[in-house]
Amino acid sequence: MRRAVNEASPRPAVFIDRDGTIIEERGYLADPEGVALIPGAADALKGLNESGFALVVVTNQSGIARGFYSETEYRAVADRLDGLLRDAGAPVHLTLHCPHHPDFGEPCDCRKPEQGMHRRAAAELQLDLENSYYVGDKIGDVLPAAELGGKGILVRTGCGRDEEPRVPDGVVVVDDLHSAGRRISEWTSAVDPSQADG
Repeated sequence: MRRAVNEASPRPAVFIDRDGTIIEERGYLADPEGVALIPGAADALKGLNESGFALVVVTNQSGIARGFYSETEYRAVADRLDGLLRDAGAPVHLTLHCPHHPDFGEPCDCRKPEQGMHRRAAAELQLDLENSYYVGDKIGDVLPAAELGGKGILVRTGCGRDEEPRVPDGVVVVDDLHSAGRRISEWTSAVDPSQADG
């Protein structure tokens, strides 16, 4: 787990789902060799990072609760992704995961669309949740925007095309993470959000 250097005041983040958004959807991925970046994803993260956003990966990993893979195996996959993104010049600031599922244990406050991971990241990195972006290929990835403020963006990669007909009002739908990065850049008019006035 890597953290950004603390900023003097809260800054916006881009919260990004992992499977089906940054990497190809494999279904309960336990093998680091199965990690494959979706084309354009690293470029999108690099651009957002350079624009001053904090990048936070928030991922539901119910395969742990289901017994499909262990925390150690999850970490190996996460480390592989971190390495690929570093090599591409697009490191993220923090990665958080939820290992729970309500059918295989007690309910939690971190499984998306719950906002436990987002609130934890905000506390650790001093983030401005109301001006952040919530990106993913499932409805649960974008619903936190309705509770926390900010903007939800559904991508059509992964499960996104199947989820699109159920997209809530106010959520923007784009083809992929690269398109989401461009849209965020358009909305912020290329202004560094960490330096923007009020």
